[in-house]
Amino acid sequence: MKVLPFQIPKPEQRALIYQVDRAPQFYSHLHQHEEIQVSLILAGEGELIVGDTVNFFRPNDIFIIGSNVPHLFRNNLVKEESAHMLTLFFTTASFGSTFFETPELLVLQPLLRKSESGIRIMEHKDAIKTLFLAVGDQSAFERFMTFLEIMKLSADSETEVLSSFVSQKVYSDDEGERMSKVMNYALTHFREPISLQEVSDLANMTPNAFCRYFKRRTRKTFFQFLLEIRIDAAARQLKNQPDLSVVAVSEASGFTNLSNFNRKFRALKGMTPREFRQSWE
Repeated sequence: MKVLPFQIPKPEQRALIYQVDRAPQFYSHLHQHEEIQVSLILAGEGELIVGDTVNFFRPNDIFIIGSNVPHLFRNNLVKEESAHMLTLFFTTASFGSTFFETPELLVLQPLLRKSESGIRIMEHKDAIKTLFLAVGDQSAFERFMTFLEIMKLSADSETEVLSSFVSQKVYSDDEGERMSKVMNYALTHFREPISLQEVSDLANMTPNAFCRYFKRRTRKTFFQFLLEIRIDAAARQLKNQPDLSVVAVSEASGFTNLSNFNRKFRALKGMTPREFRQSWE
């Protein structure tokens, strides 16, 4: 299976594609596709990489990821719960080249522009979820009308931008495979010490060449990216495991020095680990 670009199956040449992903794990390779993706997470949680930024997802999250935006859902294999996601795929030309330019639909233009960096929908989530759950049993016409309702509610919602930088470049298969290997390695081994030589070898490049390559594509160093993964993992543990000490969370997230952990956590989250935990109590 090609990593990049990724082809969305298009049954019966329909303009609007509905897809149900239900498996032990989502497709966990960095990939991009022409279609804009509107997704509802029903089960599973883990890391979501969009462009240059590490985010996390959990049940009832709703995301809109724009055309050719590199992304990766990597769910944590906890308990025996399957990952479950409902998605609608479309392009700006799916319903005609000027469809989204008609006066009645100009209200969706800001939403489509924001999707170019990937967004999380923060409001109207119950209503959007109800609409999504109805899609599977609907006719093509009913599904299209439901899609427009979902887009209108999303346009009326507060949103969270997922990436500070997304290259509009369409990656080649080789580039996608290389970036996917490096990112998946970091997500799998972030609790362990990772050297520049390790990831350079994985990318089949010299350390200097790899550093330039990674930063050119993400606008950050590999170790900045790794730090975000570690802090995100620590934040989830602080929230979900209140009996685990901050020291234990620090060590489980790949840090060997507590003061460094506290400093880095505050720099990224705007508060100390203890303050973050208290904010969820």
